[in-house]
Amino acid sequence: MAWNEPGGSNKDPWSGKGGKGGGDGPPDLDEVVRKLQDRLGGLFGGKRSGSGGAGGAGGAGGSGSGGGGISGRAIGIGVAVILVLWLASGIYIVAPAERGVVMRFGALVDITDPGPHLLIPPYPVHEVVKVNVDAISTFTHAATMLTQDENIVDVELTVQSRIRDAADFLFQDQSPEKTLRDATETMVRETIGASQLDFILTEGRSAIADTIAERVQMLMDLYKTGLEVTSVNMQPARPPEQVKDAFDDAIKAREDKERIQNQAEAYANEILPRARGEAARIEADALGYRDRVIAVAEGETARFLALLAEYEKAPAVTRERLHLETIEDVLSRNGKVLLDVSGGNSLLYLPIDQLIKQRSTQDQASSQASGPRISQEPTPLAMPEREVIRDRRSR
Repeated sequence: MAWNEPGGSNKDPWSGKGGKGGGDGPPDLDEVVRKLQDRLGGLFGGKRSGSGGAGGAGGAGGSGSGGGGISGRAIGIGVAVILVLWLASGIYIVAPAERGVVMRFGALVDITDPGPHLLIPPYPVHEVVKVNVDAISTFTHAATMLTQDENIVDVELTVQSRIRDAADFLFQDQSPEKTLRDATETMVRETIGASQLDFILTEGRSAIADTIAERVQMLMDLYKTGLEVTSVNMQPARPPEQVKDAFDDAIKAREDKERIQNQAEAYANEILPRARGEAARIEADALGYRDRVIAVAEGETARFLALLAEYEKAPAVTRERLHLETIEDVLSRNGKVLLDVSGGNSLLYLPIDQLIKQRSTQDQASSQASGPRISQEPTPLAMPEREVIRDRRSR
């Protein structure tokens, strides 16, 4: 029930201490203002007004020297202090890992580098948002996907990124981190869906990670998120648990194949150089034999030509010399000894066998003293036995 309705308590809500006329009306606004002026005057060194009616009458018409108003000097000082503090609020420092994005009424104005800076005028006209461009953000993406050869594989990878463009990061995209996650999921499904399962499980992990990083960065640049993908690390892909044993057997067989291939390559690397060296040696021997045969043939040719020149000068003498040299060469290889006994039947006995043995002993001793010989042609006395033939001629 309202206070002024019939039967109500007739209590005035404005009655009380501040009421006018003992609580019969609303509070006096002049008195409230006067009390506020007294308090401000006390803060800035002014005099307070009296509480009675005389004081109010004496102060009517303004804030004189004896009144309770605030002096003009105090107001100026207060305004100057407030202005200095407001301008000082425009000083800000950008850390080395940060960039300062300056906005005027919410619109981009400038991007400041690390160091101290001053905004004139400061807030609320200008505002600075500091963005850390060196901080690395990391998130993990895991999913079960279908490969090109219609196999299912579990893929898990870690994506690291940082802010490259602070302005694009703040103004171009509403949620850059969510855009990065969505782009990563899209590119992972596209890349895995275009790859074979064997390639994903074995040597293709690093290549797939590089491809995903490149494609995600293309989307980040297209959407102007201001983010830069620093690295994409792909964990070893795993087949589903239902077929894990079969995949393990296949991987083990592939590893055995690679091990055997490596052993075969190592054996080939050991045998081939040796075979090449042997072939080079045989080729060098053949070339040496060829050069030796050619040199011998050329020497024989030169000797024959020289002999021919001497034969043309003295045919009889040359024929006799050639005959004697041939007989000497033939008889030196024969095991018979010819003795020419002229004019008598006396028997000449020579201990041929003893001479041969003595000569053999001397040859062995000299060969041991001088070392092994590569080749030695038998001398006429080195034959084991010789048959003595007595040649009798009559004059």
